[in-house]
Amino acid sequence: MQTSRLALAALVLAGPFVGKAADTASPAALRPTEDYVPEALSGMVRPRSSELRELVDRFVADRDELLRFYTVQGSRLQTRRLREFYAAWQKRLGVMAYEGLGTEGRIDWILLSRQITYERGLLDRQEARAAEMAPLVPFAEDIAGLQESRRLMEPVAPEKSARTLDQIAKQVASIQEALEAGLKTEGAKEPASVAPLKVTRVVASRAIASISGLRESLEDWYKFYDGYDPAFGWWVRASHEKLNESLDGYVKLLREKVVGILPGKDEPVVGDPVGRKGIEAELAHELVAYTPEELLAIATRELAWCDQELKKASREMGYGDDWKAAMQKVKEEHLAPGSQPGLVRDLELEAIRFVEDRNLITIPPLAADIWRIEMMSPERQKVAPFFLGGPNILVAFPTDSMDFDTKEQSLRSNNVHFVRATVFHELIPGHHLQYYYEGRSNTHRELFSTPFWVEGWAVWWEFQFWDLGFPKSPEDRLGMLFWRTHRCARIIFSLNFHLGKWTPEQCIDFLVERVGHERASATGEVRRSFNGSYPPMYQAGYMLGALQLRELHRELVGPKGMTDRAFNDAILEGGPMPIEMVRARLKGEKPARDFEPAWKFAGPLSP
Repeated sequence: MQTSRLALAALVLAGPFVGKAADTASPAALRPTEDYVPEALSGMVRPRSSELRELVDRFVADRDELLRFYTVQGSRLQTRRLREFYAAWQKRLGVMAYEGLGTEGRIDWILLSRQITYERGLLDRQEARAAEMAPLVPFAEDIAGLQESRRLMEPVAPEKSARTLDQIAKQVASIQEALEAGLKTEGAKEPASVAPLKVTRVVASRAIASISGLRESLEDWYKFYDGYDPAFGWWVRASHEKLNESLDGYVKLLREKVVGILPGKDEPVVGDPVGRKGIEAELAHELVAYTPEELLAIATRELAWCDQELKKASREMGYGDDWKAAMQKVKEEHLAPGSQPGLVRDLELEAIRFVEDRNLITIPPLAADIWRIEMMSPERQKVAPFFLGGPNILVAFPTDSMDFDTKEQSLRSNNVHFVRATVFHELIPGHHLQYYYEGRSNTHRELFSTPFWVEGWAVWWEFQFWDLGFPKSPEDRLGMLFWRTHRCARIIFSLNFHLGKWTPEQCIDFLVERVGHERASATGEVRRSFNGSYPPMYQAGYMLGALQLRELHRELVGPKGMTDRAFNDAILEGGPMPIEMVRARLKGEKPARDFEPAWKFAGPLSP
């Protein structure tokens, strides 16, 4: 059922779904502004939610102050200062009176203590990675020293500074020569004239990022003095220019010859696995009491459920059990260029009505009206081939500058049935509503934000919409099942990658073959997952967080006394935190000072 390029070109021009925009615009065009202000402001006056709210705010403000002063990422001085800061905070927390705290205060104490432990662990990981790339960046502390001396207001020594830059340029030339020798010795018969240096793509990619940060620090240092101190410019300017030229050539070698990033070509997906120890640290931070292998078993079980539902929908469409063929048919049903914003608007208004008709959650008028649609650039779509959300929704759809193959794959990846399952995830009742509450309730808990809470919340609504019959046709169900299967796959490929079992290419193949991705969207998804923008367990947090919320809903809603609306409101009003702490809060528990995660939210697993 693969659509030919010629047929797909015709779909682009005409489109099976013209997507005529509804006559109504956003409710923001009609609603009186007065409705955005609560009628009873006195109802917003509540006792302080947590005894430790100001304490958490103080930690964040003080830590950020340190990071604004010690700006060279990973330098020995920055690391030492942060270690001392975290140790002092841990000591102060340790002598606080704990037993007198209520549920909210205990939650904040536990989360702050564990956050400090986690950040200390990240410093350990950072130092271990820095040691691995030290042969490529032996000059890191020299550059850091220049900037940090300025921060400490020590007098600048122009001649000494010029000598330092000159020495770094010579180091760069020596490293570059050794790297080139290492590249030549692969299969060469003659011995190299210098000791060859060989590094992996992962370490080289890490070094490129490190050098970029060091150069920002170097430029900040240089611009502070140049043109202000006459002696500085006389001594340093030529050495500075020479070093910049050396670093340009060095980074070019690392990018093109080692990592394989070629001009005009899409960057290869490299990533930087954290290993089992790193995953275990992330799970401890998320308060998840499962091993990586148990999480893989959970994902496999959920994937089997998806397979059965995919086959059911496929049969209804006349494709038997061949759900992949049915999925290809679904992908053909997309809008013509220019029609996507109208569809997004209409789908979100439908989702809001769906939620309000069932009294599932409180949607304040301001949240219901003031959301925005933005279109993603072609470059952004290379790492985010589908919609993104938060305060607004970012729409992925082809632009005129894309080549034909990329346009084709983007159209198919953002068809009307996939979009129907995405818009409410990104806006209301998903991320947009979540952001609205985060800015107004327990704002200090931004420190404790976790993908299991952020992304799990949006996928939890996918679960609810499915159970309440939001998909209107088997095609709509396939659209929702694509995403549900995708969430399972994220757990599987991210854990296997970080455990060192799969390469990025294997992850891409898995998404194409097991989920039904277009290869371009699969590549963008894996690139986004491993390019360093997200913590290691971020992608796993979507499905796992939703499973946690589903189990918590089973524990508390209905016969247990809570309504759907009270349950969902309470989650947002409490602010971001690991879901096991959400559970303690909603149940009114007072967790012990030595709390350790123990909740088995997924039930028994098959041996």
